[in-house]
Amino acid sequence: VLPACLLLALVLLATALEAQQERGLIFNLEIGELCMQSAQCKSGCCHRTNGLSLARCASKAAEFQECSPKSIYGVYYKCPCERGLTCDADKTIVGSVTNRDFGVCKDPQDSSRR
Repeated sequence: VLPACLLLALVLLATALEAQQERGLIFNLEIGELCMQSAQCKSGCCHRTNGLSLARCASKAAEFQECSPKSIYGVYYKCPCERGLTCDADKTIVGSVTNRDFGVCKDPQDSSRR
């Protein structure tokens, strides 16, 4: 009798954990949900408009949109570029310290053709 109860408890626990991950309480957060790190967002970008605003998950920057290079901080004022694009920005230490290292998303294939 004990093994059957243990098996039932494991099945219920696995189902509860799967449902929790789908809801996105901590990870797999949808666009617009509050976040503290980009790793929490499905999009990969935790964005804030200014230093006093709450950070929310946002879409990555598309071609010709403003962007930030990927950083270790995990919260961005401008989201990094979508896959396949590069952020053409000032990557100096001064730009990163002053939060002015923004650029524009570009397709590296287009720039090599010119």
